[in-house]
This record gives sequence, structure tokens and C-alpha cells, in this order.
Amino acid sequence: MSFKQDAIIVEPKESHKASVIWLHGLGADGHDFEPIVPELGLSDDLGIRFIFPNAPKRPVTINGGMSMRAWYDVKSPNLRDKEDTESIIESSNLINNYINAEIEAGIESNKIILAGFSQGGAITLHAGLRFPSPLAGLLALSCYLPLPGQLKEEVIADKGMAIMMAHGISDPVIPVDQGRTSSETLKEQGYSVEWHEYMMQHSVCLEEITAIGAWIKRLLA
Repeated sequence: MSFKQDAIIVEPKESHKASVIWLHGLGADGHDFEPIVPELGLSDDLGIRFIFPNAPKRPVTINGGMSMRAWYDVKSPNLRDKEDTESIIESSNLINNYINAEIEAGIESNKIILAGFSQGGAITLHAGLRFPSPLAGLLALSCYLPLPGQLKEEVIADKGMAIMMAHGISDPVIPVDQGRTSSETLKEQGYSVEWHEYMMQHSVCLEEITAIGAWIKRLLA
């Protein structure tokens, strides 16, 4: 490896044929979504390695400057105000290293899914839309598209790439309108976004997990 990984890794029971890199939200860690793997109902034959990277620890302004795992700083309740461009790019580059490590391990880029929840979903969209090789898809949960003003000039991902976004309609942390607007922005750029809404807050639910499992199976089968 050309970099030091800091991640929870769930290896496939069969031979390694595909990878899902899944990013946690603010203040959580790589263990947060580890329990979801058996709930997705995926066949061992798919040979999926799940990688749950840990975000670096940094002070978070909105939480009183407390240091915690965060992909970037949040400086205002208005997520569009004073976006932490430097850390968003830094974290995207870190995730690119994880993708490249899987490619170096012999996995084709189109057998790699990038996924994330909340802040992790924002980095998933930022990194995945700018990755130079075709990915299998992007899974962005309860999140929004960061730095939308830069999208048109910087995005290089294939317009045919699968993108699934899902959001709770009662989300008090990232309002569902932020997700909807992000979805529409991507559609305006020519991407086909599969959008889901669920009766929940800033979380995941069983119905959503079932839909995610079916989506992953469709992409990696």
C-alpha cells in the first residue's frame, strides 16, 4: 500500500471480486456501519470486501471546537455557509487512496462502490464525481452535495454512473430539501439519480437497507 490505512475491513467469505468503501458520519467511526453488512442480504458469491475508513480527528466549530472524527469542519448550521473546502478536498484525496489501493489489489474500478452517510455521503459525492476511472456507483445517504458551484468545472465521472441517494423526510440535521436540491443539481449535470425518501430522521431504516442491498446486488452481480 502507498498509504497507511485506518479502517475497519470486512473480508468476503469467497474470493475478493468487488469492494464497497463506506464512509461514516460526523463524530462516528468505521465501526458505525459495520453491522449493516449482514443485513444487506448479499450473496457470498459476490465476493465483496467492505472497507469502513476512519475519518481523521479535527476540531469541529459547530460542536464548540471539540475534536472528533470528521471528514471536514462544519462552521455554521447553514451547511452552505463557509464550507471547509480545504478539508473536503483533503478527505476526498484520502478516499481516492482507498479506491486506488483496491485497484492495485486487482479489483476493476467498475467493481468498486463508494458509499457514505451524512458527512461521509458528502465526501462520497465530492470524491466519486471527480475520480478519473469509472466506478460501479455512488451511494449517498442523508447528505448533500458539497461545493456545488465547482461541480460543472471539476466533475469528470461518467454520466452513466449509478447514483443512489436516500434521505429521511424528518431529518433535523441535514434537511431533506438539501438532499433533494443536491439530487436535482446532479440531474441538471446529466446524471441519473435514484432518489429515495423514508419516514425517518437522521438515520437509516430497514426498508432503506433492503433497497441498498438490492442496488448493490444489481451493480456488482
